Amino acid sequence: MEPFGLGIPTIGLFVGFGLLIGILFGFFGMGGSFLVTPTLLVIGYPAPVAVGSGLAFVFGTSVIGALRHRDHGQVSYTLAAVMILGMTFGIEVGTRIVFLLADLGSADVVISAAYVGLLGVVGLFVLRDARTDGTEVGTGRVATEVQSITLPPLVSLPGGATVSVWVILAVGSSIGVLCGCLGVGGGFLLLPVMVYGFGIPTAIAAGTSALQISISGAFGTFVYAQSNAVEIPVVAALLVGSGFGARIGAGATRLVNESDLKGYFAGMLLAGSVATASKQASAVYEVETLETVSVVLIFGTAALISGAIVRASIDSLGTDRQREPPWTH
Repeated sequence: MEPFGLGIPTIGLFVGFGLLIGILFGFFGMGGSFLVTPTLLVIGYPAPVAVGSGLAFVFGTSVIGALRHRDHGQVSYTLAAVMILGMTFGIEVGTRIVFLLADLGSADVVISAAYVGLLGVVGLFVLRDARTDGTEVGTGRVATEVQSITLPPLVSLPGGATVSVWVILAVGSSIGVLCGCLGVGGGFLLLPVMVYGFGIPTAIAAGTSALQISISGAFGTFVYAQSNAVEIPVVAALLVGSGFGARIGAGATRLVNESDLKGYFAGMLLAGSVATASKQASAVYEVETLETVSVVLIFGTAALISGAIVRASIDSLGTDRQREPPWTH
């Protein structure tokens, strides 16, 4: 029996993996597409399908986040509107690049290599940040240099910043190309760009990022769906699981200290990089063991880190209860 073209065990696998990704999404505040797309590549889906399905997944998760931030007034609609114009253009360019690479027969190799590099570099930076307790010097200098570009028209942003529309469009287009090529929402780039580059408050940056990702993700999903490059049953199963997991992850954020959070995130990124590299190496050298290693790495790491988050939360709750005076029980 295969409802929606997937066997019951496969549906269960994707729902379970979605649950793990949901925990990570709720915990780290990112859509999780940077893990979904390489996972689909590792499983064996063609690159265009993996990218299109990754965009569809991030669209579904980001809509929920955008609505929550809107209720708290944490969205800059002016910045979102300008950035979305740039990202829409970039996604269209990125999509064309993917299908061109697919026609040339090199999409899987190029996109996998890009993921290996991207996840590895970001993972190492996050790991270094965790080991140095996040100590950084001169983060405001970048925002000052960006705001010194006074090419009109200019846009006033929350936090008192004034940024050129052309700068925002250029940044949006660049991130859009990355989204269209790799099937990521771009949240792990949008957030630091808006905070450190544009100088707006973190809460508003998070809300604006979620709104941008939901709209650009919808556009990207539509573009890929026109070429039948979105596996709707897979995306639906992932979203069902992630909806439950996100609640667990969001609650855990208040209970786990920041250095542990960064360490978990770095471990997940580095494991994703190694898993994607192993998958490509197995295809090139025809070593089935490497393919098994890639699957175990990407699923196992998600399970281990999600479990560690839940365990750390339970331990933290237990410690807090022991500290409470007996008459409060």
